[in-house]
Amino acid sequence: MPNTLTNLIPKPVSAQTKTGSFNLIPATRIFCEVANTEIRAIGAYLAAKLRPATGFDLPIVERVAGADGIHLLLVADDSLGAEGYHLEIIGDAVTLSAPQPAGLFRGIQTLRQCLPPEIESPELQPGPWEIPCGNIRDYPRFGYRGTMLDVARHFFGVEDVKRYIDLLAYYKINFLHLHLSDDQGWRLMIDSWPNLALHGGSTAVGGGEGGYYTQPEYAEIVAYAQARYITLVPEFDLPGHTNAVLASYPELNCDDQAPDLYTGIEVGFSSLCIDKEITYQFVDDVMREVAALTPGPYIHIGGDEAHQTTADDFGKFMARIQPIVAKYGKTMIGWDEIAKSDIGPDTVVQLWRPEDGPDLIKPGMQVIMSPAAKAYLDMKYTAETDLGLTWAGTINVKDGYDWDPTTQLPDFPDENMVGIEAPLWSETLETLADIQYMAFPRLPGYAEIGWTPAAQRTWDEYQSRLATHGPRFKGLGIKFYRSPMIAWE
Repeated sequence: MPNTLTNLIPKPVSAQTKTGSFNLIPATRIFCEVANTEIRAIGAYLAAKLRPATGFDLPIVERVAGADGIHLLLVADDSLGAEGYHLEIIGDAVTLSAPQPAGLFRGIQTLRQCLPPEIESPELQPGPWEIPCGNIRDYPRFGYRGTMLDVARHFFGVEDVKRYIDLLAYYKINFLHLHLSDDQGWRLMIDSWPNLALHGGSTAVGGGEGGYYTQPEYAEIVAYAQARYITLVPEFDLPGHTNAVLASYPELNCDDQAPDLYTGIEVGFSSLCIDKEITYQFVDDVMREVAALTPGPYIHIGGDEAHQTTADDFGKFMARIQPIVAKYGKTMIGWDEIAKSDIGPDTVVQLWRPEDGPDLIKPGMQVIMSPAAKAYLDMKYTAETDLGLTWAGTINVKDGYDWDPTTQLPDFPDENMVGIEAPLWSETLETLADIQYMAFPRLPGYAEIGWTPAAQRTWDEYQSRLATHGPRFKGLGIKFYRSPMIAWE
């Protein structure tokens, strides 16, 4: 039997293999405290993932200590933190314990990977369903392990986003940043400014059909992510990247004239009118509505490439927008350009140009690391790749994995590193298959950078583990790039 415990991604903090195996059989039950609705829901999630391939019932029942089967339980263990877990596999039982429900959910993803890859098939498979005996203790390196999906350049519907969320959860990603506005489109209905979506959301790059989320649809995405312990981070890019806004409401232009809708990919030509008070009424209304729909702690305000906004005006805008975001109980995130302004200590800077970091990042700033030349999922794998761009270079699978966030800024304190995010911009992407092709197989590597201690990661060892995930990608229905750097199984 292959030792699946040695092929886990992200690599656990500690994993010990023992002799023997646990066998998933038709009589296997999932034990938990059924009165705890959150834990029961996690058990039901596990059963739903295992039933299609096995054909087993896998009922959720009240826990009986020592019974054969799979046990989910909460325990007091401060050493594991909010997302850590302990997975113990012996011959007749699997016990998954964690201090918090999020840890149980992360541990379930590990348990899925401990089974043969055929477990991910949506169709009945012959088995057998063996898990090597062993002991895993695991917890993440960073509290923020994210990816960004650009739904502004091309729009992706609710079901596509939910499908992507499922794949993120499998690799223990815990934040999904949705880029909801740009020059080419505005993608969320704002009730107080409806033309943003109705007009500003009507097109996309290349002139194709646009789209937008109604507020109930957005709430559906938020809830779906929450059920998988993924926090949504909405972004409305301001004060630049705003042509869709200006085309929808001409009063937000300094000349009161509405520009045409834009379907190209060049940037840096648009700006809100900084000196108009209505600009801040617009910002306040957007932040109020999106904050009410989004339970997570963050709102992203963009702030990048505002080339038509003077430095003084940019500083004025940042001084006005920060208290608006805070008024609605959220922490502001912005791309690294916001660090040129006077930002508060709680504001988070998303660094996409680490080469400028020493001049931008001041002591005490909180940073999410997203270096374009290392972590941008829309960069081509090679110059010959059909999809993607190359303005930051090409990023093959090794380049995407073989770096560390804490070495991107000299002498930057680790405690100020919030985490890592791998953005996926969609200028060249139109379908879910396009998203999957650019994200996989690189995304599992970014997930591991965010989760696994740096000292335990090496490319040579990782590439052999990644090779074993080819059949898992197939079972999960992922249309992935078969990188020639990997000896795929």
